[in-house]
Amino acid sequence: MVSIASSSARAHEVLVARHADHIELTVSSVLLKQPCVYAFAPTEPLSSFFAQLAGDVGCMATDVQLVASSGATLSALMSHSFAWKPGRSLTVTRCNAEAAEPDVTSFAVSLSDAQEAATKVPATPRGSMRRHSSSFHGGSGIPSAEPRLPMKYVVVTGGVVSGLGKGVTASSLGVLLKCAGYRVTSMKIDPYLNVDAGTMSPFEHGEVFTLDDGGEVDLDLGNYERFIGITLARDNNITTGKIYQTCLERERKGDYLGKTVQVVPHLTDAIMQWIERVAHIPADGLPGHPNVCVIELGGTVGDIESMPFIEALRQFQFRVGRENMCFLHVSLVPVIGVVGEEKTKPTQHSVQQLRAVGLTPDFLVCRSGKPLAASTKHKLALFCHVPPEHCIGVHDVSNIYRVPLLLNHQGVTARLLDRLDLPPARERIEAGPLSEWISLAELVDSLTVPVSIAVVGKYTELSDAYLSVTKALSHASFAVEHKLVIEWIDSSKLDDEHKQVDLAEYEEAWASLKKVDGVMVPGGFGIRAVEGKLAAAKYARENGVPYLGVCLGFQVAVIEFARSVLGHTTAHSAEFDEETAHKLIVFMPEVSRTHMGGTMRLGARRTVLKHPQCKTAQLYDGATAFDERHRHRYEVNIDYVKELEESGMEFVGRDVSGERMEVFELHGHPYFVGCQFHPEFKSRPTKPSPLFFGLLQAAVAYKNTQRRE
Repeated sequence: MVSIASSSARAHEVLVARHADHIELTVSSVLLKQPCVYAFAPTEPLSSFFAQLAGDVGCMATDVQLVASSGATLSALMSHSFAWKPGRSLTVTRCNAEAAEPDVTSFAVSLSDAQEAATKVPATPRGSMRRHSSSFHGGSGIPSAEPRLPMKYVVVTGGVVSGLGKGVTASSLGVLLKCAGYRVTSMKIDPYLNVDAGTMSPFEHGEVFTLDDGGEVDLDLGNYERFIGITLARDNNITTGKIYQTCLERERKGDYLGKTVQVVPHLTDAIMQWIERVAHIPADGLPGHPNVCVIELGGTVGDIESMPFIEALRQFQFRVGRENMCFLHVSLVPVIGVVGEEKTKPTQHSVQQLRAVGLTPDFLVCRSGKPLAASTKHKLALFCHVPPEHCIGVHDVSNIYRVPLLLNHQGVTARLLDRLDLPPARERIEAGPLSEWISLAELVDSLTVPVSIAVVGKYTELSDAYLSVTKALSHASFAVEHKLVIEWIDSSKLDDEHKQVDLAEYEEAWASLKKVDGVMVPGGFGIRAVEGKLAAAKYARENGVPYLGVCLGFQVAVIEFARSVLGHTTAHSAEFDEETAHKLIVFMPEVSRTHMGGTMRLGARRTVLKHPQCKTAQLYDGATAFDERHRHRYEVNIDYVKELEESGMEFVGRDVSGERMEVFELHGHPYFVGCQFHPEFKSRPTKPSPLFFGLLQAAVAYKNTQRRE
């Protein structure tokens, strides 16, 4: 067993000071003759610091490690701006010839601003203090947005099969373009006839992602927002239903002046006008137009419903200029047989179909299980009319955040800018803005200590039904530096009635629930499996297990509390039981009972907190009001609020009128929180949703407490 050198934090310390253009590390230790100051660019990796410190203390660079609060060893490829966070420590391992085991010295990490750092540096004459520096320089090194540049369009199509990752590819391209200094917006074309995704079953199409303006859209727009860091609107999702609706409304108003309304030119004109209009709307909150619009065409080439959009894109390239438009085609390169031969025929045929309808791909994005062979790329280039260097292999990677890095490594950023006639980045983006993605990807792969969360819902057979919930849990796990383990539990199997149907499934579901470190009940609609969600909420409440209920999860926790604590045994929601004597959840008066699409309480709404001492305010950095996205028809019955609060369930958050309940917290419980809104929709990889972060933080504490007991 390795021995740890016993010493105080003051004897071995790394003081981190952040300056405008660099990060300064002051290392104090008995291993050094005097304190040393090291300075690095914020985007520079830790490896150069490790090498310099190793030389100063007399060990190998691999013997210097940064350790997360969970105990996981972090990668030396992380940038300094990403690496130095509270709770982390530095360890140095040195071999001792006189000892059987190496000595491991732990350095406490203290964070300080530049002013505090000046007062904390030990009183050593300046001349004797050594300053190590790298070749960093100030400034972003990326081209500024040039308003004279015409709008550029990047179109991502797919072939062979669906589900290859067009959305992730489009999002990754947006990341690279943004890192190169350009303002990016995104658009998704869905060829189905629905006006929007709002009325579609999660089993049919995955989750319905909700935007600030109340738009109910395809889940790929969630990927765009999370990856690129933009805020989109309902018009960024085009559907066949929206286009036909637009054309029919124009026809009824007489806008076509008696002409016969046809797919070409009227429908295709409407599509082109929509694309051009929305592409010029900024999505980053800054004034002025974006520089590049990344467009994903849903489905696969050859689908009959997507033909009007393909024809519109064919015409659009001449409308805006071929030099301002770039096409990427995502296809599959399967491996057949025991010899593992990569087959190019599916991609060849897919490209032939695409070219037959007038679109010529500039890049091929070839999905495969393993890295694509060079000979395969050359073959595809030969038969698909693209340069070999434009055949991009995208194989399975350890985590999704490596996809932009994989594309950039193959030269996509520079070649895409060249194809669009855009000025290149003034410095290597790997050493600049992309370093944060490198650090994030390395962090995700470094995490080894697990924390388990049960997601109790009724759509658990399809993980896409809870995609944003999964992402929000993941983002929070990165922040607490633990490896997320999701236990998917079908809530119908927790119901006592299921015990009579299948005892083994019932017992297995409960065994899974009882072994987790936290419970999360997401949103949903319909009475099926609701009793199982109530049972999960009761278990978490009675056993001190961290709990987060979102939307329906918020409502079932209120119903369960009313049944078990208030004694209203028949308490229920009017959504599920109109005849109950205790309607804890009621229909909102402004919502339509006859029309389903777009009639819920949708979009960003303000929540006002009662006092800054509550858990929610602390998680939102002391804010007493914030905006989150909503999607619901039912709300807590205000007639029961006083009784609930007197028994310990405090509604710490309400809407601006004070009449609508938004957040509850349970007194005397480590973390039993529910919210009517959907905080998962605004979670980002490096900025997790506060309430999800609170759940993971409490789950880690619960796990550590259980381990000690």
